[in-house]
Amino acid sequence: MPYAISTNRIVWEASRWHPYHLASIAKQALIAEAELTPKPGLVDRRGSGAHTDLSLHLMRHSAETIEPFFGSMAAASGKRPLSRSLREELGAIGRKAEYAMFLATGGTNTHKGAIWVLGLLVAAASQSEDLNPTRVAGLAGSIARIRDFVRPELVSHGDVVRERYGVVGARGEAYTDFPHVVRVGIPALRAARVAGKSETESRLFSLLSIMADLDDTCVLYRSGLEGGEAVKAGAKTVLAAGGPGNHDGDAALRRFDRKLLEEAISPGGSADLLAASLFLDCLESGREGIQREQSVGKETYGDN
Repeated sequence: MPYAISTNRIVWEASRWHPYHLASIAKQALIAEAELTPKPGLVDRRGSGAHTDLSLHLMRHSAETIEPFFGSMAAASGKRPLSRSLREELGAIGRKAEYAMFLATGGTNTHKGAIWVLGLLVAAASQSEDLNPTRVAGLAGSIARIRDFVRPELVSHGDVVRERYGVVGARGEAYTDFPHVVRVGIPALRAARVAGKSETESRLFSLLSIMADLDDTCVLYRSGLEGGEAVKAGAKTVLAAGGPGNHDGDAALRRFDRKLLEEAISPGGSADLLAASLFLDCLESGREGIQREQSVGKETYGDN
């Protein structure tokens, strides 16, 4: 990767917006999210969470598969201003990424939502004059709000949930400039670091903060309003108990995880927004990549 050859700050600053560097950071964000352990109901180092068709290996393979498409989105966006033609080209690349993902995973949806979320953010970062998260998210929202007339009129899970419950979903999150990333996920991540939490604990704080506030369409589609409220309430309980790294908070997190596993609830929308938070946090920090945290790799409190 040519952008990583030198650690000289001048060279680094000149190459940090390279399309395939942005794509690499997006891939790293997806893998960091997947590896983070223990995550309530989600795939992590312990196992498949509430899923029967996913694994950590599959999540990593999927992230590697879609990385080049993020690079194509960044390259396309960096060459011209916001326009309908740009929006349609990005949509076409995104659909190719989805096809490649399904091909690589044998038909399993590992990252369809993440392709939408991170694809927009990668495209916006390629255009942005600075990498402030609010600025990048705002540009991503501007791209999202341009109608893609070429997009097939297919009914998605998000469409079903919006019609059934009146929530905005991933599309609405993008249309409103990713509020759960810039106002919830990133602030919680950074506040936990300042408070002396480990990187693993800080990322869990970020995830739980998103879960406590988000109307997660992944949850609502499969588990209805009752499941959605259970996720919000459980995350709030963990945070109120002190959160990860606190004795009572860790005990609450274990109970929350068991409840989601028992009820087969997996908050995948929150996971996508954690990945987006890690992506934007890394870009603004100027780091060359996302730090590998040291999640516990072996389960310590029951089967997952």
